Amino acid sequence: IQGRAACRLWSARRREYGNDRFRRHTTGLFDKHGIRNVGYWTPFDQPERSNTLIYLVRHANRGQADLNWQAFGRDPIWKRIARESRNEGELLARPPERLYLKALEFSPLK
Repeated sequence: IQGRAACRLWSARRREYGNDRFRRHTTGLFDKHGIRNVGYWTPFDQPERSNTLIYLVRHANRGQADLNWQAFGRDPIWKRIARESRNEGELLARPPERLYLKALEFSPLK
């Protein structure tokens, strides 16, 4: 993975709706703002499988990551989608967790 990878853990009150929002809107907006989609997963085991989305994205570098997230957060389309997501109550069970990753020299995925 060229650039800086970020792993995010996203816990939703309604995972199916969250997955749909990512599928239909979020991944495209990530691309628009320089946040490159690498992969999306759900845990295999319960109870996390019922409400957890884990995804890996990449940025050109750590500084660019901050700029990308700021631009994403200001995007009027994103603001509308986020607002609409809350029409039936809060979507997230807690704020997303984010870890920036640095590959080690022995890692096959860099």
